Amino acid sequence: MTHTAVAIGREASYKEIVELMDQWKVSAVPVLEGEGRVVGVVSEADLLPKEEFRRDDPVLPDQLEEASKAGGVLAEELMSSPAVTVHPDATLAEAARIMARKHVKRLPVVNGVGMLEGVVSRSDLLKVFLRPDEEIGEEIRDSVLAGLATPVHLQASVKEGVVTLRGSLRDRALVPLMARAVRAVEGVVDVRMELEGQPTGAS
Repeated sequence: MTHTAVAIGREASYKEIVELMDQWKVSAVPVLEGEGRVVGVVSEADLLPKEEFRRDDPVLPDQLEEASKAGGVLAEELMSSPAVTVHPDATLAEAARIMARKHVKRLPVVNGVGMLEGVVSRSDLLKVFLRPDEEIGEEIRDSVLAGLATPVHLQASVKEGVVTLRGSLRDRALVPLMARAVRAVEGVVDVRMELEGQPTGAS
């Protein structure tokens, strides 16, 4: 999450918003009111209709919402509201899922009363994959393998974020659970199982 979030008020003009996005190299900005409560977001997608509907071509029924934004000049006329947001305690996976489902590139991070605490972007989510292999392996050994109620005889190795578990696992019903637990470790790209008597690959 970026704690120094670029934000605007309801009265920010179209040109001010474009200039701010260009200056800070962001694709969207939260719209705030009062002491910092997020009431909407203006994204590049909200700004493009002004160019798209510049001419007097007929507007199709499914274009009415976009066409109405083409005449907007203030943030409150341009913004998408309510804003798609995420809470500070959300996991990276949850944030990524929201972005994918809502087709957004940036999420305002808000507390329990809707106050802006920061912004998480797609690039923030991808930074986790820069985590060193050694660090990933150490967490898997200490938090996943050592934390199991049933002792297991597995060795974990990590290369380029891909985790390989080798050894024996008495209860094969644990295979999908083990793979899921390893995938939950930040920075893991994929999981492979090389168990005795078990084909390579994870469920």
